[in-house]
Amino acid sequence: MKHPSRHHAAPTDRLIGSTAGGTLRRCVGAAGILSCVAMTTACSDPTSVGGISEPDPELIFVRGYRSAGDDCRLVGESAFTVDFLDDAADLVACPTGSAAMASLMAETGAQMLTQTNSFTFFSIPYR
Repeated sequence: MKHPSRHHAAPTDRLIGSTAGGTLRRCVGAAGILSCVAMTTACSDPTSVGGISEPDPELIFVRGYRSAGDDCRLVGESAFTVDFLDDAADLVACPTGSAAMASLMAETGAQMLTQTNSFTFFSIPYR
C-alpha cells in the first residue's frame, strides 16, 4: 500500500532551472523544456549576443537639417559616408530612435540607409 503523503515524480516532472527569485516552473515534455530554455535565455546579457561593439565612425556634421537646432544633421563626406553620398540628395543622420528621427521619416518618407551605434542615416532627395 502506498503512503498517502508521498508523491512519486514522473520522469517529465523535473525541475528544469532556477532564478535568483526561486524556481522557474516545473516543465513537462519537450515543449515545456524549450519554453524554459527560451525564458532563461531571454534573461541573459543583451550586449553579449549580436551587440555592436565598434565606436561610431568619425562623422562630419555640417548643420541641423531642418533648422539650426535640429537633432537630425546634414552630414558631410568622410571615409564612412563616401559610399552613401549622392549628388541629387542630402545625407542626413538622426539620433537613433529619437523624436527628430520619427518626425523626419514622417515628413519626408525617408528610408533608412544604414546605422551606427548612435545614428541612423537617410538620403533625402532634393525637391
